[in-house]
Amino acid sequence: MVSTTGELTTLVNEIRNFIGVVRKKPIVHVTSKLARTLKLSRVKVLKSFGEDCAIIELTNSDELLLFAADGIWYKLVEADPYFAGYCSVLVNVNDIVAKGGRPLVLVDILGLSGQEKRDEIVAGIVDGCKKFGVACVSGHLHPDSPVLSISVAILGLVHKNHVIFSDTAKIGDSIIIAIDLDGTFHPKFKLAWDTTSHKSPKKVQEKFEAIFRIAEEKLATACKDISNPGSIGTLAMLLETSNVGGKIDVEKIPKPENIDILKWIKVYPGFGIVLTSNKDSSKKCLKIFEDHGISASIVGEVISEKQLLVGNKNKYISVFDFSKDKISGKP
Repeated sequence: MVSTTGELTTLVNEIRNFIGVVRKKPIVHVTSKLARTLKLSRVKVLKSFGEDCAIIELTNSDELLLFAADGIWYKLVEADPYFAGYCSVLVNVNDIVAKGGRPLVLVDILGLSGQEKRDEIVAGIVDGCKKFGVACVSGHLHPDSPVLSISVAILGLVHKNHVIFSDTAKIGDSIIIAIDLDGTFHPKFKLAWDTTSHKSPKKVQEKFEAIFRIAEEKLATACKDISNPGSIGTLAMLLETSNVGGKIDVEKIPKPENIDILKWIKVYPGFGIVLTSNKDSSKKCLKIFEDHGISASIVGEVISEKQLLVGNKNKYISVFDFSKDKISGKP
């Protein structure tokens, strides 16, 4: 429970100083420069920086190309090379799915320094590909790298009428957080809530169908998959890029019993989504998540004040004021 002003203040400080949030801040210094290259593109780029993936128009096609990339945090690579390889597939697939898209193929870039860890990483990638139903078709290998590193890029497709952007949340929308609670904390990397390794590929991929249905029925106004910043940090990124604010009740965030909320808001779940939906569609979204075994709740609403407020009942405190606080920023 987070019921007193002091407890809320502690929660706010935990979020603001969480490494998963803080490490996003340098992004805008890179993207603001790279965004200048967009004018050189020979294809029409609908969305780029600030999205889970680039969204690109294809000539004479009803489908859009989705293009994403992720590098795995060195702390996870060091803690468990196998799980890091596995997660390099997971995080990229989730970026595609969060847009309502289906993954096609991926490529990897590996920096390896020894056979044992090399074999662990590659085994993790292979198992990840099997689990999420996507092939690794090419890549690059540094066999003599002084440090272990894993980066993956992925392609996906989505129908142009079904894509869900990250920057289109509207004032008055309901805010929904949906997480697969059927999981456990990874023994070597305490921020990872593993919801996939113990499930069959069929069971894992069935979870994606919830997003596909929401996308096809056009029930969401904006969506992001929960990543390194945790549930509230990811929501803040969605609100920031949508140029709006939000007000949420932290007690309504789906959570397993007997796990402290200060720990839970920092986890990276194997399957977790933050989305916004107009009030007429929000209950339909909850039912779809429920039908697919995903715990979901309306935790708050999108507001005009460009702040993220957290609390419960009548006590709310600002976590971020987007007029001066930057998370990943807008290039």
